[in-house]
Amino acid sequence: MEENLKLETQRLAKSWMRHDRKILRDYLVKDVEDPRINVQSILTRHFFVRQLFGEQFDDLMEHELRFSLVMNWVLQLLKKPVRLCQLQAVLDALLMGEENAEEFEIPPYVTETFSSLALPNYICDVLSGWPVETCDGSIPAYFLSTFLTIWQEVLDCEFSRRLSVLEPACGSANDFRFIDAYGIGQFLDYTGFDLCGKNICNAKQMFPDICFKVGNVLEIDAGDKSFDYCFVHDLFEHLSIEAMEVAIGQMCRVARRGICAGFFNMHENDRHVVRGIGDYHWNTLSVAETKAAFEQYGFVVQVIHIDSFLRSRFDFSDTHNKRAYTFILHPE
Repeated sequence: MEENLKLETQRLAKSWMRHDRKILRDYLVKDVEDPRINVQSILTRHFFVRQLFGEQFDDLMEHELRFSLVMNWVLQLLKKPVRLCQLQAVLDALLMGEENAEEFEIPPYVTETFSSLALPNYICDVLSGWPVETCDGSIPAYFLSTFLTIWQEVLDCEFSRRLSVLEPACGSANDFRFIDAYGIGQFLDYTGFDLCGKNICNAKQMFPDICFKVGNVLEIDAGDKSFDYCFVHDLFEHLSIEAMEVAIGQMCRVARRGICAGFFNMHENDRHVVRGIGDYHWNTLSVAETKAAFEQYGFVVQVIHIDSFLRSRFDFSDTHNKRAYTFILHPE
């Protein structure tokens, strides 16, 4: 590895190691980033379900995406804050087929989802099942885990070949803990690595039997095409452009059948916008340049702009991050 990339690696590791283990364990798994309702995390799980079972669960995936949109809408209601009687008024309006409840406008995707569900349904539950002491701006775990339970039950009866999967920058098993909880982990031979030793300690504490290790995406310790798939979230924007291109090359080298990559800060301009912050970067990546970087290694890239995807499919315009993208890649 070149000296400048070694120095960048050291700075990145330092920037994460300064945090307490508890902070790292809870990072990117709460609020709108909660993988149970974060669309990019859901799309990653769906990516693996499709590799395992084809189109068998497409209807369930559609319902899970709708669930995430509704829960994100409820989350925004709770942040106003909202009184319990107002939540009940929203439910009454939905039951009556009305578009407004007091000062709250009910989005069409909520109405459509409500009408597609048998009664009682999770929308009824989340709007009416609140003990007074828990209406504090967050949604209780038992509501958020609705589809976790459904996927567990559905996949418990399934059989499939196993897939070998690598996750660079795995954090404290931020996404794997949900991949496993949803019943998908049983079909994966998973390896995760991260620059931050504290993250790996957290991950191994939760999953002592899973392969988590300290590692560097700029120098992946694995042979060519040694994994079926790679997936990664929220990594590339934090690297210099040179390091990002090396990381892309490394992932393409080890992935045999495909990659699922989540980005949090992209734009449609022709060039990357480089922004250094302390020991790491917070770049705005060009969709075109990033796509081309993967294509040079023989991958076909499906670009999903999360905001456009949700607008066109569900008429959902409340995406919390308008610059979020997911790339789905398969070899030519």
